[in-house]
Amino acid sequence: DLLLSNSCIPFLGSAEGLDFRTLLLDEERGRLLVGAKDHIFLLNLVDVNKNVKKIYWPAAKEKVELCKLAGKDGHTECANFIRVLQPYNRTHVYVCGTGAFHPLCGYIELG
Repeated sequence: DLLLSNSCIPFLGSAEGLDFRTLLLDEERGRLLVGAKDHIFLLNLVDVNKNVKKIYWPAAKEKVELCKLAGKDGHTECANFIRVLQPYNRTHVYVCGTGAFHPLCGYIELG
């Protein structure tokens, strides 16, 4: 119904099938951070398809292989699913992902 009424703008990046997990709204700067499978997106709130910035952050290959050896599904479980997007200060966001069952965290500069 929303699409038919032109009341929304679908995010075209979702066609990649990235299994979106977490969101962080930055109203002050008019941005939305989206955590997904192996990716972090920085979207414009006015038009989510305009000037999309994307960080590719996969799990280490050796961690993916260990995950598969443990009997996990390589396509649905052995990836870096972004679970935490937390403001750290005015310039950085704290980010954590599953890292194919070996969690890893870091900071993203929002410059």
